Amino acid sequence: MNNNEYNDEKSFSSERAKGSQSINDLQDEVIEEFSAFTDWMDKYQMLIDLGNELAPLDERYKTESNLIDGCQSRVWLQCDLHDGLLVFTADSDALITKGIIALLIRIVSGHTPQEILDTELYFIDRIGLKEHLSPTRSNGLLSMVKQIKMYALALKKS
Repeated sequence: MNNNEYNDEKSFSSERAKGSQSINDLQDEVIEEFSAFTDWMDKYQMLIDLGNELAPLDERYKTESNLIDGCQSRVWLQCDLHDGLLVFTADSDALITKGIIALLIRIVSGHTPQEILDTELYFIDRIGLKEHLSPTRSNGLLSMVKQIKMYALALKKS
């Protein structure tokens, strides 16, 4: 087993363990964590920290087909189906954007395609994320959510 396979398996194991929490439970956790901060500079720092903690995306997945259209920054999103659960990995060339995709992955990765399709990602509005992003970043956030839902729809059928 090479290092990338080890990291993939390690990532999948942590996703499987997390999968025991519902998407809504994970959203509620994020809302609680963000509510600890009143200053948006602290919340931006939390996003940057989340991005820095994101497992590195294997270079082989940094392809045009994995780039999310509609993002100001370059954001790559890879999705695999393991035992009926979607496992997402991602990277971005911008710190806050990387934190945003890390936050989305934390919530949806390790769940079934149907769970992802059935869930409203209400945490985005509750933490005030969209209203504190520039219009182009806000559009990028919507593009990230759309791509996650597209993966779920495509892999639900397979």
